[in-house]
Amino acid sequence: MKLTTNPSPRMRGRLFGILVCFGLLSLAPAARAQWTALPETTLQAGMQLIHAELATTPDQRETGLMYRRELSGNHGMLFIFSTDQPVCMWMKNTLIPLSVAFLDDQGRITNIADMKPQTLDSHCAVQNVRFALEMPLGWFAQRGLQPGFQLRGEPFGTTAAR
Repeated sequence: MKLTTNPSPRMRGRLFGILVCFGLLSLAPAARAQWTALPETTLQAGMQLIHAELATTPDQRETGLMYRRELSGNHGMLFIFSTDQPVCMWMKNTLIPLSVAFLDDQGRITNIADMKPQTLDSHCAVQNVRFALEMPLGWFAQRGLQPGFQLRGEPFGTTAAR
């Protein structure tokens, strides 16, 4: 067996491929960690408790629920904006179908939109809002929640039952 300090081009290609794969695998936990690193709150919609991750920064709001493969039951994401403003949502790189409720500063639903995965279609609030709550597709309709319904919870200045 001949030892060499200068590997062949073929061997260098294999080593490079292994290093790239290892590097990509090591990034996967970091990407997933950002999902679990978001603060959470409990909201109340009638008798339903919602466990919502909070997207408060521009980067968090831009990423939202991208690349997630599932969103269970009463889990969602609450997008918080610093002031009442026009808000539109889209589904780029979002793999699961969602419904979004746009909420005023008191937590009152202004309108709800159903959104298809991986589209660039805009789904906009009908008025300026402070919040948008994304839940699994049909979540609001299945519970009879419509525009005018008021959610409760700390972000809206009210307390949710725990």
